[in-house]
Amino acid sequence: MASSESSGVSLNTRILNVNTTKFGLFQNPQILETLELPRDLSPNDPLLLAARHLKTSSIPVGFPTETVYGLGADATRSDAVRGIYKAKGRPSDNPLIIHICDLTMLRDYLVPANTKHSTSDPDPIPEIYKPLIKEFWPGPLTILLPNPTPSKLAPEVTAGLSTFGARMPSSPLALSLIALAGVPLAAPSANASTKPSPTTAAHVLHDLSGRIELILDGGPCQVGVESTVVDGLCSPPVVLRPGGVSIERIRQCVGWEETVKGYKDQSEIGANAPRAPGMKYKHYSPKAKVVLYEAASKRDTRTGRITNSGVPLEAWRLLAAKDNKLSYLGLESASWPVKIGIVSTKHWVKWAGFHGAKWSTAERPSQAATATLDTDEAHYSDDEWDSVIVNHGTEEDPQYEPESFSPSWTRSTRSAHLKVLDLQPPTSTTTTTPTPPLPSDLVVTTGELWQGDRDSGYGSGSEDFQDDFLSDSRTRHVADMYEIALGAETGDIAHGLFSALRELDARGVDVIYVEGIEDEGDRNGDGDVAAAVMNRLRKAASVIEK
Repeated sequence: MASSESSGVSLNTRILNVNTTKFGLFQNPQILETLELPRDLSPNDPLLLAARHLKTSSIPVGFPTETVYGLGADATRSDAVRGIYKAKGRPSDNPLIIHICDLTMLRDYLVPANTKHSTSDPDPIPEIYKPLIKEFWPGPLTILLPNPTPSKLAPEVTAGLSTFGARMPSSPLALSLIALAGVPLAAPSANASTKPSPTTAAHVLHDLSGRIELILDGGPCQVGVESTVVDGLCSPPVVLRPGGVSIERIRQCVGWEETVKGYKDQSEIGANAPRAPGMKYKHYSPKAKVVLYEAASKRDTRTGRITNSGVPLEAWRLLAAKDNKLSYLGLESASWPVKIGIVSTKHWVKWAGFHGAKWSTAERPSQAATATLDTDEAHYSDDEWDSVIVNHGTEEDPQYEPESFSPSWTRSTRSAHLKVLDLQPPTSTTTTTPTPPLPSDLVVTTGELWQGDRDSGYGSGSEDFQDDFLSDSRTRHVADMYEIALGAETGDIAHGLFSALRELDARGVDVIYVEGIEDEGDRNGDGDVAAAVMNRLRKAASVIEK
């Protein structure tokens, strides 16, 4: 039993597992006119229970779509829609997307109240959208449509706008739930306002326990980022929010060749009402400070090696903040050791290079446990310890800037030794119990960052070196490290992004360093969700490094 934060009313939030294969099917999948429901559902089927709840209650229901979990309510009843805002703890000045099960339902809400669309009537769906519907529905695309007067939708859905957003999800569970409810479902992401979007039922429970009564568990979401939102009622057409369908693919459709980007990568706070969900406030943000490193394809012209394989400067900044030599993300007043999260994608090596800053040949130590940043040995080393040398300059001239990593170092320059100790092999699937539980394909590698004296005469062997290092009274525990590698595929990155941010937040990290990706389409077709991934990350970021 959990207590509702907003009203003090005690609500019992239940997760209902949906294991049935008895979902609705389209009469004709090519035209999406009518979704037919199975006739033999059990009276206690979770879908039926949730549908009855949606018809009779003002408390929304959490349910999965292919993008993220939604928080659904009857889009025709004001009390039900207000229940969404109440549960999320969000103001009602941001429009909501309605989710429909078929085109027959959509047409009914494009004609005025007290009117039902007939097949003999002109089609109220604007012609501009028909190529998109044919190509991308059901799927992660939301279209802006004219809201008739008077409207059948609750006014809270549109937040005073003359348009509303609609989409047809591809999730059979979501389609069946909408059809059983008999009305469109207004459904933003099922997270507490400003928190990362939920991609599992456990995420929804973590954020909304005590605020709602039912969550349908259909497993992890496939896409991992919200739908693309487009406006074809203006010229040229506009992408208002990037999502599961890229602008490049949209431009391939008839009438959409000149589509332009109409969104910003920061929260659009101002006097004007937002045209689409996700535009106005700082959404998708964890509690921890997020430092986003924009993608940059850097390759050494002499060696051909990638040189953007980590952010060793951040280890430098940590030490500077710890020594009160630099004001950085509030870490100068933190309790040490701090907790550091790392989310890597395509190029970063293990620990994002914290353990492998570049040094000059003259400064390179001889210890066997030391590895350089740009070698396969550093990435795949079996040694328990890796190391980084961080140049502090001199007492008279302390250096905490990027130029400190120059090849002009000399042996007289004072340095410190940093070590990362692996506490858990990266191939392990066991983790410290998080809140909420991890998806099965997300692995957290844990470690500790230690600082010592480079010139203390430690043993030259790997075991002797680490024993001497740890036993030195001057050795200091700088940070606990948590690393999540999402992989190089854009789909995997999108699928795991919100879960990674939530997991690191649950572990109480102070800062999360994230490796960005290219947000334009490429020859591999990664553009579908890449722009959406970077849009969400830029909104979440406290600092963006280019």
